[in-house]
Amino acid sequence: MKNTVATARQQKKDGDKITMLTAYDYSTAKLMDESGINMLLVGDSLGMVMLGYEDTISVTMEDMIHHTAAVSRGAKNSLVVGDMPFMSYQASIFDAVTNAGRLMKEGRCNAVKLEGGASVCPQIKAITESSIPVMAHIGLTPQSINAFGGFKVQGKSEEAAKKLLEEAKAVEEAGAFAVVLECVPAKLAALISEKISIPTIGIGAGAGCDGQVLVYQDMLALFSDFKPKFVKHFADVGSLMKEGFKAYIKEVKEGTFPAEEHTFKIDDEVIEKLY
Repeated sequence: MKNTVATARQQKKDGDKITMLTAYDYSTAKLMDESGINMLLVGDSLGMVMLGYEDTISVTMEDMIHHTAAVSRGAKNSLVVGDMPFMSYQASIFDAVTNAGRLMKEGRCNAVKLEGGASVCPQIKAITESSIPVMAHIGLTPQSINAFGGFKVQGKSEEAAKKLLEEAKAVEEAGAFAVVLECVPAKLAALISEKISIPTIGIGAGAGCDGQVLVYQDMLALFSDFKPKFVKHFADVGSLMKEGFKAYIKEVKEGTFPAEEHTFKIDDEVIEKLY
C-alpha cells in the first residue's frame, strides 16, 4: 500500500510506529522500498555522506533535485520527502514556495522538509497552501550549526524545553503534517508527541516519538568518520564491502578473475584468420 501523509496520521492514531530512513539514489531507495520502509528522506545530509562536505551548508537545490528524482524513481510505496537545502526558504516566502515547487515538480517527491520552528511558520503555511505537504524539523537543526556552535542536544533547560514544545505546536498550527525531533531529551520528545496531533519522527529523541529516522550510512556502518550517540549499527555492511573490494583486487592481481565462466566464447577458426 502506498504510504501518504494520511497513512502517517493514521499510524499515529493507531500507535503504529513510523519507519523512515535516508536515501540518496535509485538502487538504495528500491531496496528500502521493497523492505517496507514507510518513508524515505532525501536529506541534505547527502552533503556529508555522499558529497564529502563537512556540513550541510553547501548543498544546493540542484543537488537536492538530482538525488530526490533518483530516489523517487526507486520508491513505489514509500512516501518520499525531499529536504529543502540551506537558504532555499529562509530569505522569503516566495523563495520557499518556488523552491518547494521545484523539489516536488522536478524531484517528484511527495513532501518537502524544512528546518525551524516559529520563524519558518509563514513559509510552512504558504507551502502547504500551495498543496505541498511539509514535514517540519526542530531541535538540533544542522543548517543552523554555526548559530548553535556545534552539534548539541537541544531543550535541556526548562526555558529551552518550553520553547521546543511551543515550536512543535506552532509548526502543527502552520500546517506541517509531521515534525522531526533531533537530539531532544527522550522524556521531552515523548511529551511533545503526546501534546501535538501530528506524527513526531525522532532522531536521537528516544522511543517515545511516533516514528524514527536514521541516516542509512550510519545504521549500516558505511560512514565511519564518526558515530553519533543515537546511532545503532544494525549491520556492518561497511566491513563486508571492504572484504568484497579486497577479494576483487586480489583475484584481479592474481589473474583468477575473470574465470572461464565469466567470459564469452568465439570459434578458434575466426581467431586464426586474424593472425
